Amino acid sequence: MTLVSGLIAIGAGIAVGAAGIGTGIGQGHAVQGALEAMARNPELKGELRTNMFIGCALAESSAIYGLMVALILIFGFMG
Repeated sequence: MTLVSGLIAIGAGIAVGAAGIGTGIGQGHAVQGALEAMARNPELKGELRTNMFIGCALAESSAIYGLMVALILIFGFMG
């Protein structure tokens, strides 16, 4: 049972790690694009910021899904 528990823990770590890396890269690109657009056209700052926050919230949902997979692995199979 300890080998299975160890493999489940490794799988949970990979799920959270991969989701976190993908989310960080995606949000970084979103913020970079929004800042470049704001620098070029400052009149649209409010609209660009709103759209950027919506995009970042959608990107963050993938990290939450990775966390949920990890929690299901840990508490569903180890508990």
